[in-house]
Amino acid sequence: MSHILAIDQGTTSSRAILFDDQMRLKATAQEEFRQIYPESGWVEHDPNDLWSTTAGTCRAVIERAGLTVADIAAIGITNQRETTLVWDRNTGAPVYNAIVWQDRRTAALCRSLRDAGHEAAVSERTGLLLDPYFSGTKLKWILDNVEGARARAEKGELLFGTVDSFLIWKLTGGKVHATDATNAARTLLYDIRNGRWSGTICEMLDIPMAMLPEVRDSAGHFGMVRDDLFGREIPIRGVAGDQQAATLGQACFQPGMMKSTYGTGCFALLNTGDTPVTSKNRLLTTIAYQLDGKPTYALEGSIFIAGAVVQWLRDGLKIIRDARETQPLAQQADPGQNVVLVPAFTGLGAPYWNAECRGAIFGLTRNSRPEEFARAALESVGFQTRDLLDAMRSDWAGQGDAVLRVDGGMSASDWTMQFLSDIIDAPVDRPEVLETTALGAAWLAGMQSGLYPDAAAFAGTWALERQFTPAMDEGERTRKYDAWKRAVAATQSL
Repeated sequence: MSHILAIDQGTTSSRAILFDDQMRLKATAQEEFRQIYPESGWVEHDPNDLWSTTAGTCRAVIERAGLTVADIAAIGITNQRETTLVWDRNTGAPVYNAIVWQDRRTAALCRSLRDAGHEAAVSERTGLLLDPYFSGTKLKWILDNVEGARARAEKGELLFGTVDSFLIWKLTGGKVHATDATNAARTLLYDIRNGRWSGTICEMLDIPMAMLPEVRDSAGHFGMVRDDLFGREIPIRGVAGDQQAATLGQACFQPGMMKSTYGTGCFALLNTGDTPVTSKNRLLTTIAYQLDGKPTYALEGSIFIAGAVVQWLRDGLKIIRDARETQPLAQQADPGQNVVLVPAFTGLGAPYWNAECRGAIFGLTRNSRPEEFARAALESVGFQTRDLLDAMRSDWAGQGDAVLRVDGGMSASDWTMQFLSDIIDAPVDRPEVLETTALGAAWLAGMQSGLYPDAAAFAGTWALERQFTPAMDEGERTRKYDAWKRAVAATQSL
């Protein structure tokens, strides 16, 4: 039993990754699933798709690696956060589709709660803002809008969970209803300072607390996978939300260390140690990880659209056929044009938190071509990251001049990472292992199983693949970022 199986259940696909006893990646299996858009600003997943693709990729990766289930010591799970599911306690049948983290249907509810003066109390307990992004208002929507759901919940017949909880419940055959502290911290229902569900907030949102899962450490025992799934029981020993798992995979264990993950969205986390730092710039205070009952906190900035802007070029505008075409197009863009794209397709995240604004393009000319659109799309990721890092520098003086560690699909683009370094005017480090999210989940499970080293020794294995350093003229940097700020301001006033 010398391998760890990491489940990485994401927004657009489910993946299974096998790591050996030296934490080397041995095999990967991936399967995309359907995105459901019932109305403008609404995003859903079929829970059965989340489950079937997860189970299918687990079987596929074991076969692809030429292993058997007897070679698997434990499973670690990482997942898209905030996505909200409600299912029947007895049958496991979902009462509604999973409402995805990107979904904005509860914007009016959040606005009414803010107008009623609730945001300060919510932020004090949870570290979060009253925004549709988080699970709490999504859960309330399901209870209020699915026929019979509230009555069934009050009778104790329904369970709530983020994706990790749902997968744990399915994997264990309904024996375990649990989550870890990092996922609980994203629900808008969890008191991150006192380490418990908030009765005050549940009462405010009219949520029966019996629906909520047990909260455990990120490395711990989450039950045994039922033997009929893969042929043998396997312990689940690590769980963390995807951005927190990436923070672990990047070995950001010391206060002041930062990572930014570029997937569907972009998420930057700054480790603040055992102190929850309250942001003055509408960043989030969250739990980076929890080991041995002790939470480590972080400041987080969330960008809703990063890699998704490249998907939009491919699937929406159809000006590329493959994401890899974006970089050469950007390199060919006319330097005399200054096209700025604000990808607020589902609103703007940190530090703006405007759920209702929508995307816009500025600076178009008759000569604007796919090349300029590609450059503007990639630049938008750098601009949004600078927004976050400027806010973090303002919030936490201890951050200093820390180097940013990057990962995720878009970090493989040299052009994008060089622009990122240029626009933030700081070094950007890209590790040898880009699968940091899966690695973080695997490390939790492997460390808990005694197969992998402790945090200090694990940090010593982190290896740099390439460092990008600023090369842009200061005047050019200022001109481009000023244009971005004007575009964002205009977008929010539309």
